[in-house]
Amino acid sequence: MGNCCSDVAGGQSGVGGTTSYNNATSAANASNEAIDAFLKSRGYNGLFSQIELSLSAANLRDRDVLSKSDPMVVIYLKERDGTLQELGRTEVVLNSLSPKWIRKCTVTYQFEMVQNLVFHIFDVDTSFHNIDTKALKLEEQQFLGEASCTLSEIVTKSNRTLTLDLAREEGSGPAHVRKFGQLMIYAEESVASKTTAELTFRCSDLESKDLFSKSDPFLVISKITESGISVPICKTEVLKNDHNPTWKQTFLSIQQVGSKDSPLTIECFNFNSNGKHDLLGKAQKSLAGLEKLHSVGSGENLFIPVSVGQNHQNKALKSQLFVDKYTENIKHTFLDYLAGGYELNFMSAIDFTASNGNPRLPDSLHYIDPSGRPNAYQKAIMEVGGVLQFYDSDKKFPAWGFGARPIDGPVEGINGIMMAYANALFNVSLAGPTLFGHVVTTAAQIASGSVARNERKYFILLIITDGVITDLQETKDAFVMASDLPLSILIVGVGGADFKEMEILDADKGERLESTTGRVASRDIVQFVPFRDVQSGEISVVQSLLAELPSQFLTYMRARGFF
Repeated sequence: MGNCCSDVAGGQSGVGGTTSYNNATSAANASNEAIDAFLKSRGYNGLFSQIELSLSAANLRDRDVLSKSDPMVVIYLKERDGTLQELGRTEVVLNSLSPKWIRKCTVTYQFEMVQNLVFHIFDVDTSFHNIDTKALKLEEQQFLGEASCTLSEIVTKSNRTLTLDLAREEGSGPAHVRKFGQLMIYAEESVASKTTAELTFRCSDLESKDLFSKSDPFLVISKITESGISVPICKTEVLKNDHNPTWKQTFLSIQQVGSKDSPLTIECFNFNSNGKHDLLGKAQKSLAGLEKLHSVGSGENLFIPVSVGQNHQNKALKSQLFVDKYTENIKHTFLDYLAGGYELNFMSAIDFTASNGNPRLPDSLHYIDPSGRPNAYQKAIMEVGGVLQFYDSDKKFPAWGFGARPIDGPVEGINGIMMAYANALFNVSLAGPTLFGHVVTTAAQIASGSVARNERKYFILLIITDGVITDLQETKDAFVMASDLPLSILIVGVGGADFKEMEILDADKGERLESTTGRVASRDIVQFVPFRDVQSGEISVVQSLLAELPSQFLTYMRARGFF
């Protein structure tokens, strides 16, 4: 899975964490996280990886009279509204009931989404064998059966192989669905997703933008899409008061870039705490071009875009960009860890304080609509749990309530959480106050016990709340302690409350969390999303919450030298 970060010892700010902190670096960490927010405002999204699906089948139904069937598979992605988007077609294998197709289908794996795949197998009539499969009219072929699964179900298998029964409706009703053989799916991560270029950037003679000090420079690397849009994919850390900075190592996956010849823009900014960063200069190079800069030991002059009348020109600067190091290697990806036996364990905590309102009244945030429309709590549980359930083998999820403590212990599956939630609403009196510290500490104890047992597990705690935290400092202390553990914390704010304190806990919004003893969190483990900000938009709650999770996972694993 492609990602960008600096080395473990010095610059994981690209993925949200470093291994150690002191007072001298805490201000820089705050700057780094402010840059993360800056990147997001320019379109930076979560990690992704290209997956190649290889298909084979066994015991297909024979629909031909004088020979065996000539099967072909059509692969679809099922959209949220139920429509099918065709991803690709295999070739036709002649005269076979147990075909192994050579043509692969490439799918972009996105952790934060449930990607439903549908496979239709057809027997292609002999009269169409000389026609490109892309041009075949499927209604003119004989349907042999279908199967469906999620992409997550495939990539979480230790051997990345999933066998599905092929079914076909004959008549109406479930009783008329018959099995017609098996479809085997093998997933392989693209080598480009794992191949990473490691670069050390340096600049010389940068311009001063600050009145009483030198500039505080950082780099943003963006790729240029086919439509000409610049999309940021990586950043360096901020260096204070330096006109000739050398940044720590930066990692760029080939998959993330596109290819070694894909155009990149490297922009150098002067950091400003108000988020309005000054452009100090930019350069345009591909990875191949950056590799050449390193090999010849020369620099590239930065430029500034300027407007001259109706024309736009580039003004060359004396500032230069150098590449002091360029190497390529294979790095373990998020999917590699899953294949190695690591699991993501889901936990949830629900706010049952009285500020949510009487759950029996329609204006309550906990109101369960008889029509079946989920409230914000239910929707968050279903969407987040719907993604994470595929990464937990036993699907037994600890679930707690705070404010009334109605739920305590593991439940079976996402439906189990939903049932426990509904039952609790009618068996307790909502109370208060809103205390996070105990819930976070309990989750941290579970994660700590897992580490002591050498288990290959990473834990995700989902907290859904409507209000202001009563124990903010205790919660900070718990988060700082938990930052050294295999744990990430997702917070969904529901309702119309002021969530400023929640944003303090999310390290993307300001300085890294500090405990009462002065200890600073070793990495960013918190992601906060106000439900009202995403429920009416195109992006879902789960996409907003989970986009950073693979990076947080990789930061923890790499900092401890696992794999």
